[in-house]
Amino acid sequence: MEEAEEVKEMSELLSIPKTPRPPVSGPPSQLHSPSLTRSPMLHSPTPQTPRPSELHSIPATPRPPVSGPPSQLHSPSLTRSPLLHSPTSQTPRASELHSIPATPRPPVSAPPSQLHSPSLTRSPLLHSATPRTPRTPRFARTPLASPMRRAIVNMRAYLEDIGHLTKLDPHDAWLPITESRNGNAYYSAFHTLSSGIGFQALVLPLAFTFLGWTWGILCLSVAFAWQLYTLWLLVQLHESVPGTRYCRYMHLAEATFGAKLGKWLALFPIFYLSAGICTAIIIVGGGATKLFFEIVCGATCDSKPLTTAEWYLVFTCLAVVLSQLPNLNSIAGVSLIGSVTAVTYCTLIWVISVSKGRLPGVSYHPVEAKSDIDRVLGILNALGIIAFAFRGHNLVLEIQATMPSSLKHPSRVPMWRGVKAAYLIIAFCLYPIAIGGFWAYGNMIPSNGMLTALYAFHGKDTSRILLGLTALLVVVNCLSCFQIYAMPIFDSMEAGYTKKKNRPCPRWLRSAFRAFFAAISYFMAVAFPFLSDLAGLIGGMALPVTLAYPCFMWILVKKPERYSAMWYINWVLGSAGMVLSLILTIAGVWNLVKTGIDVRFFKPQ
Repeated sequence: MEEAEEVKEMSELLSIPKTPRPPVSGPPSQLHSPSLTRSPMLHSPTPQTPRPSELHSIPATPRPPVSGPPSQLHSPSLTRSPLLHSPTSQTPRASELHSIPATPRPPVSAPPSQLHSPSLTRSPLLHSATPRTPRTPRFARTPLASPMRRAIVNMRAYLEDIGHLTKLDPHDAWLPITESRNGNAYYSAFHTLSSGIGFQALVLPLAFTFLGWTWGILCLSVAFAWQLYTLWLLVQLHESVPGTRYCRYMHLAEATFGAKLGKWLALFPIFYLSAGICTAIIIVGGGATKLFFEIVCGATCDSKPLTTAEWYLVFTCLAVVLSQLPNLNSIAGVSLIGSVTAVTYCTLIWVISVSKGRLPGVSYHPVEAKSDIDRVLGILNALGIIAFAFRGHNLVLEIQATMPSSLKHPSRVPMWRGVKAAYLIIAFCLYPIAIGGFWAYGNMIPSNGMLTALYAFHGKDTSRILLGLTALLVVVNCLSCFQIYAMPIFDSMEAGYTKKKNRPCPRWLRSAFRAFFAAISYFMAVAFPFLSDLAGLIGGMALPVTLAYPCFMWILVKKPERYSAMWYINWVLGSAGMVLSLILTIAGVWNLVKTGIDVRFFKPQ
C-alpha cells in the first residue's frame, strides 16, 4: 500500500506543468552584475525544454514589458514601475489571463542614439514580438517632450539661423552709422569707391615731378598694394571676436590698444581726416562751383559774380541740405552718384590732357633742388601726396557695420566683394591720371593738380561744354564725399546725446548738429584757404590709420604664431608705416618752415 501511494504522488508531480523561465535581460557581460544578481529571475534552476506533448498544456505567460536598458533596472526612476517593485510576484494562472487588462509597453528610456548600441542589441528583450508603439517625433522620445522641449528646439533652430548672438550696444539702433543694417556688396562698392577716389587723385602727377617715372610708378604701386592689404585686415577684424562687431574704427582701436592708448593713437588722426577732408572738400567744391558759373556765364556775362567765400557758402548750404539723410545706408544712392561722377571727371581730365598733346618745353626730370636737404624734402613730400591719395580706411569698419551678419553669412564676404570691385575701378582711374597727367604737363603742372592745369593750359582750345561738365562733375562728387566723410562726426555728436539722455536724438537736434558741423567746416575753409596746399603733411599725419595701425591690430587680436609669415609681414609693415609717418610729418613741417607757404587767412581765392 505504501508503495502504491508513493507511485501515485510521483505521477501527480510529473503532471504539474512547468512555467517557462523568462530570458535574461542583459548581455552576457552583465550576468554577474551586482544590480542583476538580486533579480529572482537569475536564481531559478535551469529550465528544461518541454516535450512536444506538453506544449499545448502549458499556459501562456505574458512577458513583462521592458522599461529600460538592463543596466537601469534598479534606477530610481524605474523602480516605481509595478512590474519591477515586487520581486516575489507570482505567475498568473491560466484562468486569470483573460481577466488581466493589457498593459501598454512603455518606450525604451535609452536615448535614440543608443538603441543600436552593441550592449543593447544583444538583449533578447529588445527583439520581443510585442507590437511597437506608433512612431513619435525624435524630440518626443525623451522625458523632455514638453512645451519647454519645443521651445528649446525652436530656439536652437533660431540660433542655427543667425549663427551666433552678437553683443550690440543698444544705443547703436539710434545712431546714423548703425541705425540701418540692410547693406550689401553693392552698397559697399558705392561707399568705398566714393571715399577712395576724389579730388586727391588730381594731385598725383605732382608727386611724379619729384620722383620721376620709375620711382613714381614703383612708389604708387607699392602704396596701392600696401593699403589694399591693410584694408583686407580691417575687413577681417570687424568680427574677429565671436559675438562682437567693431562697428567703428575708434572702437577697434580702443579694444586693441586699450581705452586710453587707443583713444590717444586714433582719435586725432580719425577726426583730423574727417574734419580736415570736409574742409578741403568745401574749398575744392566751392572753387569748382565758382568755375562752373564762370564757364556757363561766359566772358560777356553782365551779372555781378559772387566772391569766393560766398561760393563756399553756397556749396556748404547744398551740403547741409543733403546731409539731412538719416543714416549711412540712406546715402548709398548719393555715393553711387559720387562714384560715377569721380570716375567720369578723372577720365575726362586725363583724356583731354593726353589728346591735346605734351606742352612745349615739357621736362620729365625730377625737379632740381638747391641742396640735398631740399631734394630729400621734395621726395618725402611726394610720398606724402601718394599716401594722401589712399585715404578712406577710417570709414571701412563703418561701411561694414551697415550690413547684416551671421555665422553662415558673415558681413566680411559681401564687404570684401564690394571692396575688390571698387579698388579695381580706382586702379583704372589713379594710374591713368597720374601717368597721363605727368606725360602731358611734366614739371609744369601747378601745385593744385590736374584740374587747375586743364583750365590753365587748355581753357581756350577746349569745348566749353566739356570744361563746364568737368567742373559740374567735381561739384557733385564733392557734395557726395562730404556726406560720407562727415558721417563719423555726425555719429559721434549724436552718440554723446543718446548716452546722456538714453533716447534717440530728435530730428530737429540732428539737423542742428549737422548744420553746426558744416558751419565749423565753412569757417575753417574761409580762415585757412591754403589747406589744399598741405596735402603732403596731411597724408603723413593720417598714414598710421591707413598703413600701420591695422597691422598691429592683427597681431594683437589674431595673435599669429611667433616668427610665422603673418607675424613678420605685419610687424615689418606696421613698423615701416609708423617710421614713414613720423618722417613725412617732420619733413612736411620743415618744408613749410623753410620754403614758406602763401598764408592767406580769410582771403580765399
